Amino acid sequence: MPEVKEFQAETKELLNLMVNSIYTHKDIFLRELISNASDALDKIRFLSLKDPTILQNDSELQIRIEIDKDNGTLIVQDNGVGMSYEEVVENLGTIAKSGTKNFLKQLKEAESENAVINLIGQFGVGFYSVFMVSDKVTVETKKWNEENGVKWESDGSGTYSIQKCEKGKRGTKIILKLKETLEEDENYLDQYKIQELVKKYSNYVKYPIKMKWEEEVEKGKIKVTDKTLNSMVPLWNKGKEEITQKEYNEFYKENFYDWNDPFDIIHFKAEGTTVQFTALLYIPSRMPLTFFSKDHKKGLNLYSKNVFIMENCEELLPDYFGFVKGLVDSPDFSLNISREILQKNNQLKIIRKNIERKIIDTLKSRLENEKEKYEEFWKEFGKVIKAGLYQNIQDKEKIQDLLLFESSLSEDHMTTLKEYLSRMKENQERYIFYAVGRNRKAIENLPQMESFKEKGYEVLYLTDEIDEFLIKLLHDYQGKEFKPISSSEIKIDNTLKEKEEESKDLLIKIKEHLKDKVKDVRLTDKLKDSPVCIVSANEAVSLNMEKTLKNLEQLPFEAEKILELNPNHQIFKILQEIYNKDPDSEELREYSEILYNQSLLLEGLEIEDKSELAKQITNLMLKANK
Repeated sequence: MPEVKEFQAETKELLNLMVNSIYTHKDIFLRELISNASDALDKIRFLSLKDPTILQNDSELQIRIEIDKDNGTLIVQDNGVGMSYEEVVENLGTIAKSGTKNFLKQLKEAESENAVINLIGQFGVGFYSVFMVSDKVTVETKKWNEENGVKWESDGSGTYSIQKCEKGKRGTKIILKLKETLEEDENYLDQYKIQELVKKYSNYVKYPIKMKWEEEVEKGKIKVTDKTLNSMVPLWNKGKEEITQKEYNEFYKENFYDWNDPFDIIHFKAEGTTVQFTALLYIPSRMPLTFFSKDHKKGLNLYSKNVFIMENCEELLPDYFGFVKGLVDSPDFSLNISREILQKNNQLKIIRKNIERKIIDTLKSRLENEKEKYEEFWKEFGKVIKAGLYQNIQDKEKIQDLLLFESSLSEDHMTTLKEYLSRMKENQERYIFYAVGRNRKAIENLPQMESFKEKGYEVLYLTDEIDEFLIKLLHDYQGKEFKPISSSEIKIDNTLKEKEEESKDLLIKIKEHLKDKVKDVRLTDKLKDSPVCIVSANEAVSLNMEKTLKNLEQLPFEAEKILELNPNHQIFKILQEIYNKDPDSEELREYSEILYNQSLLLEGLEIEDKSELAKQITNLMLKANK
């Protein structure tokens, strides 16, 4: 006669959560059963190393799944170590781990269904997930060294029955009477659904997972075969010398949904005293079309002893390497480790550090040895690296040597900061020069570029919106400060101060004409052929930053502007002549406004009064023809 027992109080509470709540990830019950079966097979295999006769009559270690549509049951069984009567009571009637009350509290307080599911199994309660899909669960098990088997049965309502029974072979058989209320996409009596779940969660369990497979060979004629649903040998567990490039590429395309071969592959194992793990990482060659969409998920897949436990684990990658795909397999993680625990996990931090170092070393190697290919990669993912570094500027020293920039010295190739330093002129002691614009042509047309070209100074071209923001945060590279070519701190002509003193009254008058449009009017030594340019009064917020932030609606004020005049240009001499004849001349006011608007145009800024500018130009043309 079966003995009826009550579940331990905490177990009863857990079952109540399982049975009376609706979760969105019911599929994991099969993963939990397969993982338990795999553990049981590991134990019998270990025992057989000391006594090979244990496997004498049943040597093929395997997990079998059976579908019984007529009775609405799903069966999962193994020929592993099995359980005794006492072990069944201990393992299936109680939650025998410490911290159970805290665990249940976390379950109740979880803010989302996903969080609840991630917690299941953390304290050895994965088996109870079967009650999410079952009205009744029957377990038949026989320990390898006992004569009788044990039958355990429960509907999850608070009690279970247990009795000894006849069972021929060792191992455990779990029979699930499935709920009739399951959704259409939760049809666990469909062989394709079962195959899908095994492929997703348990594909690399090292024992074969077999099932009778029905296949129509002719109309109305069904052929039944014994099919192995899992591949068993994970690619990442093989030695690198055993894997061909084609196998690596096919695994990448099949598992990470890319048509292109990866840019690079990183496959390594770490066996430290603190943590052990294997990583298989892929650096893509092309940016996914969905990368910047809200639906795109970043991160690496996480496995524990070949069992899939989490997709897109963001904690394993820094932001600037968010495009990297791949997986990490570590025996040190439990099957259902939660994201909350991952964030506090020191082992994960060690893994992340190792992964980051490997990616950096790989990219540096490609940059040094195959720069042209690296430039192709950079054009795809440079923005991601720069944006990630901007968010994590404390990592500057690690990432700055991976950065590439366009340069005034080459139209065909980009340059690293290290290369820039190697080409600096002797009298260019303090600064790395840069200029900002929407593209190369726009920068080369900037008036300030004229003197730098003449002097032969190299200028970095910042053409991405993020570039100037990042450069300002970087501040310097190996002690050389980044400076915009418009900076007043850069001196090219040593006689400028004398010229400015001579023209002081004219500059004051032009500033009066422009009123609140500019903070100051001054002379510059950065112009050669152009008469005028406009710069920001504050290098911390440049004119280009103003444009970018306005587009993002994040700047409630305008950058203060300074009008700079070329003292060697014929236009400036005309201004001096007009001022000397009549300091309050209307003509001087018109010239001042035209030059101001011209400087805005050259900088790509909006002109405040286009009709007034057109009128002034017309008047100027009429005067010229009188």
